[in-house]
Amino acid sequence: MARRPQELLYLLTRAERLAVRRVQSVLDEFECSVEAWRVLDLLSDGQGHNMTALADHAFLPAPSLTKLMDQLVDQNLVYRRVDPADRRRVLAHLTPRGKQRWQLLAREVRSDWADLEHLPAGEELDELLTRLAEALEGRLAADPARVTTGRTGKAVGPAR
Repeated sequence: MARRPQELLYLLTRAERLAVRRVQSVLDEFECSVEAWRVLDLLSDGQGHNMTALADHAFLPAPSLTKLMDQLVDQNLVYRRVDPADRRRVLAHLTPRGKQRWQLLAREVRSDWADLEHLPAGEELDELLTRLAEALEGRLAADPARVTTGRTGKAVGPAR
């Protein structure tokens, strides 16, 4: 039997809040917010990212991201440079100190979450949540080969 949307939303919200609380408890030891951790996470790939991508990844509105980025720059964890491909944009990068900080934080969070590794649906859960997010964003609907339809003709999920 399918869950009602409000039940699924409740379960997702509860899991998200508990997960954030758990991560924040680790980050508190390093005076780091979850949002800063998310920014450092995205920048850890070494590619440099624009402010829009960082705001999306950190789930922050632009003004809040600007304030956070100023703090990260002041802490010598991040630096900003003009994008050579588009001089109107700014790209953020980790400093060497930022990279060390990211590695420490990532190691500590992974260590704290080690007891969750035994969950039988680890990779399966990742896949299901990714598919749910894509469906909610409408990506699945944009690719008819990946979508099944209900009796009304509306997309209801990925094709099997």
